[in-house]
Amino acid sequence: MSVAHDAPPSVFAEAIQGPRMLWGRITALCLVELSRIRHDRVELYTRAVQPALWLLIFGETFTRIHAIPTGHVRYLDYLAPGIMAQSALFIAIFYGVMIIWERDFGILTKLLATPTPRVALVTGKAFAASIRAIAQVIVVFVLAAILGVAFDWNPLRLLGATAAVVLGSVFFSTLSMSIAGLVLTRERLLGIGQAITMPLFFGSNALYPVALRPGWLRVITHVNPLSYEVNALRTLLLGLPGNPLADFGALLVAAVVGIVAASVLMGRLAR
Repeated sequence: MSVAHDAPPSVFAEAIQGPRMLWGRITALCLVELSRIRHDRVELYTRAVQPALWLLIFGETFTRIHAIPTGHVRYLDYLAPGIMAQSALFIAIFYGVMIIWERDFGILTKLLATPTPRVALVTGKAFAASIRAIAQVIVVFVLAAILGVAFDWNPLRLLGATAAVVLGSVFFSTLSMSIAGLVLTRERLLGIGQAITMPLFFGSNALYPVALRPGWLRVITHVNPLSYEVNALRTLLLGLPGNPLADFGALLVAAVVGIVAASVLMGRLAR
């Protein structure tokens, strides 16, 4: 009777161990990332320069000359969500460099030697990467408020926009980690990251509507996860027509695929 009575709690404990471990790893690595940002605020200031230049120079100029048709929406307003997604992309796509750095200093080997599953480790690091992306989101929000961008400042919409950036950052950071697992060196990763960043950015709808593109480029836009991130941001922040459920679904699928791929390739860095 005693064995039969004790079995259900044991099974229940095993069932919740995975989610608890995953949540614990995500929380721990996010706290580490917050600590790094707190002790290195100069990086935040320097990274704020790029979105400021895009909005102040590119956005203001093209708004004045009306070169890009965006309907009833002012071009600066149309551009701001795209720059928000771009800023997060530029951070996340090079996150694999940190993984290689941890490998070189023996930190990654120690982490992989713990009982923590690789998928929990990768997921934790991916969400830690999104912490820096959120910092960029805050910068763009501040700039948008100063420039008078017509965002919907409803807190729920702002929260949804942040969630879209987080999912996008998870995918692009795991893409970077996957590349790190393939190339194994910082120099190669930096070269590949620089080679794919601008095609991802210009191949999305961040700067101008999809309707203005040639047919072959529209195909690339529709398979680019950054486009779904931008779509979600414009729908939530500008009230433009869209399908947020489809956009978030695409981002979630991309994030899961990225986590699985990075988990499979992570072991190569510890060899």
